Amino acid sequence: MAAADSVYRVTEVIGVSAESWEAAARTAILTAGRTVRDLRVAEVVKLDMTIENGKISLYRARLNISFKYERE
Repeated sequence: MAAADSVYRVTEVIGVSAESWEAAARTAILTAGRTVRDLRVAEVVKLDMTIENGKISLYRARLNISFKYERE
């Protein structure tokens, strides 16, 4: 089946980590992958962090992930 004959869904997920943005993105993908089959592409759209008492407490990575719809 050619890619032109496929349909994909894009959805936004946010991963959180106390370690790094990379770990936050990895968490998002690993968690989404438990319930969404056939993940294809992840695009980082925003990185931010939570600051508490002047120190970084959490890194957050917002990703758009795409997955392919299954045919009947």
